[in-house]
Amino acid sequence: MSLLIAGVILWSAAHLFKAAAPGLRSRVEERFGKDPYRGLFSLVIIGSLVIIVVGWRSALPQGLYTAPMAGSPIVGVLVLAGLVLFFASQFAGNIKRFIRHPQMTGTLLWGIAHLLSNGDSRSLALFGGFSIWALLEIVLINRREGPWRKPGPAAIKYDLIPLVIGSAAFGAVLYFHQNLFGVAII
Repeated sequence: MSLLIAGVILWSAAHLFKAAAPGLRSRVEERFGKDPYRGLFSLVIIGSLVIIVVGWRSALPQGLYTAPMAGSPIVGVLVLAGLVLFFASQFAGNIKRFIRHPQMTGTLLWGIAHLLSNGDSRSLALFGGFSIWALLEIVLINRREGPWRKPGPAAIKYDLIPLVIGSAAFGAVLYFHQNLFGVAII
């Protein structure tokens, strides 16, 4: 379990570094160069994902609570909405007029959905950890960027594209969930 938690903490710390210490990040980037900094960041993220996967597989799950929505279609709706929001962050659509941080909000919905459908210790560590990270990221980015300046209206296609991509990703994850993560959904 400690390996899983260490991976989530490493992932979170690497991502929060920019939002929590923008001045320090800029100085590090200036000293070593933009590309070497990005390379190091990528290695840390990949390393944290490897640690998370190894930690997940090696952790023995212990029941902590009864999952209130295990098997509920609401969980699927939350994951689908999370994926659409995650991809919406890459497009200048109208979704960004209503949700300041679609990627982090999508991550939060994904985490909450999994916490509602899994009551074991490793799920709490992974999905709870990512949910806490997403919330911290939102708070720190808001602090760094100040008041929200909502973007103007956009063409509807910029909302349809993440809807299609998110739905396709949802279908793929639904179909391959057992092969990828060892848990059958359908």
